[in-house]
Amino acid sequence: MLSCCSVSMLLFALAFLLVILQPSTGQFPRVCANVQSLLSKECCPPWDGDGSPCGELSGRGSCQNILLSQAPLGPQFPFSGVDDREDWPSVFYNRTCRCEGNFMGFSCGECKFGFSGLNCTERQVKIRRNIFQLTASEKNKFLAYLNLAKNIPSQDYVIAIGTYAQMNNGSNPMFRDINVYDLFVWMHYYASRDTLLGGSNVWRDIDFAHEAPGFLPWHRVFLLMWERQIQRITGDENFTIPYWDWRDAEDCEVCNDEYMGGRHPTDPNLLSPASIFSSWQVICTQSEEYNSQQALCSATSEGPIRRNPGNNDKSRTPRLPSSAEVEFCLSLTQYESGPMDKMANYSFRNTLEGFADPQTAISNPAQSGLHNALHIYMNGSMSQVQGSANDPIFVLHHAFVDSIFERWLRRHRPMLELYPAANAPIGHNRENYMVPFIPLYRNGEFFKPSRELGYDYEYLQEPALQSFQDFLTPYLQQARQIWAWLVGAAVFGGIVTAVLTGLIRACRKKKEGTSSEIQPLLIESEDYNNITYQSNF
Repeated sequence: MLSCCSVSMLLFALAFLLVILQPSTGQFPRVCANVQSLLSKECCPPWDGDGSPCGELSGRGSCQNILLSQAPLGPQFPFSGVDDREDWPSVFYNRTCRCEGNFMGFSCGECKFGFSGLNCTERQVKIRRNIFQLTASEKNKFLAYLNLAKNIPSQDYVIAIGTYAQMNNGSNPMFRDINVYDLFVWMHYYASRDTLLGGSNVWRDIDFAHEAPGFLPWHRVFLLMWERQIQRITGDENFTIPYWDWRDAEDCEVCNDEYMGGRHPTDPNLLSPASIFSSWQVICTQSEEYNSQQALCSATSEGPIRRNPGNNDKSRTPRLPSSAEVEFCLSLTQYESGPMDKMANYSFRNTLEGFADPQTAISNPAQSGLHNALHIYMNGSMSQVQGSANDPIFVLHHAFVDSIFERWLRRHRPMLELYPAANAPIGHNRENYMVPFIPLYRNGEFFKPSRELGYDYEYLQEPALQSFQDFLTPYLQQARQIWAWLVGAAVFGGIVTAVLTGLIRACRKKKEGTSSEIQPLLIESEDYNNITYQSNF
């Protein structure tokens, strides 16, 4: 009989094999992080299923030139040709796999979000649940999955530790391995880092994941990719990210050792040693040091997670967000407005992100509302944008933010055209590819209901409809039992009706005799205006 230790080691080994055997989604595909791919600017790996680039022999996709948006950008970034993220990913690759149908992935070896099966034809919708509604075993499994991701290297992706120029335009590749959890921390950093201009100069007013229209679609993709990675490394295809509903919370309800880690008994800025997260090391938190060295984050350890919830600057964030503030935000009809950055007024995106007052929707970057309020309230690793994903509370928080986005989409049912096609800050136009994801995703592709992407939220399911269905169920069951009798009665009623109708018509003809003019069977045209037609619209 296997010991508990042996079982744990076996599970770890199986999970490790799953990482090796399954493709993943993330940053630079390992198979394309080499001199040949960089110099040819082509990332079209073979699909394992048939050995052809992008699975072309199986009709999954083909290697194609990247189609970049030519729409004008906003004025926030007054440079061109100085940042590797401009016109992503063309600095590194200008040919990638373009997948057909429901296939996806850097080699077209995966299914699009919301599809599964051998040929990606099976639709699926998985439910994200409130973390406090999980059973003890479900919650413990989630925590174990997080820790597993922190300790398993990504087999399919590597991170860049130098700019393209520092790589001598591709002839000297600078990449390194990284664990699965930190891969996502690094991607969040890379999308939000400052532009290195040479010397000691940087440009700070740039962010490919925040402060502009792409904020919500970008984090939606981020969570979908993160969720899929956890499913793969654990073999648990039913795993979904739980969310923390922080509306009206008086304190950080998940900040205890049962969930995401309590306070350290002697240092309130650290996590309790009883939490598995107390041993985690953060990466990509020293932006000023990287800027002074004109270097990228290399994902080396930079100390433990820091968190001191509630001991933040109260003048900026006096409390956690309220239900009333969320409801006001949801009432806003404009997704984006004005300059489409953190100065936008009456913008749903800017209000939810937290740069506009959640009671007036007027921009006020000196205050932090809704999404931003949570980050500031945590008063630690979560409070610094580039490294905020180091704290695992990040995924719980952003899952709930995404659910608010989803509520807005369902309430207002916007057309895709409502998402800005032009003049947004760099990287945020509708057709721009999101930095730094490979395979490629456009912002506008995720401006649609979550069920079309294969997931929903427990508290957003339609209880009224379900209750109505439950109400009807016993009556439908009774109807099935007497179905034959009902059909017979209907047939008999039809015969009786036909006979009576015939008798009535015969009587009328006998009474009226011959007529010089037969009345029309159809209503005259002028009478159609008086008819009300039933419609579902």
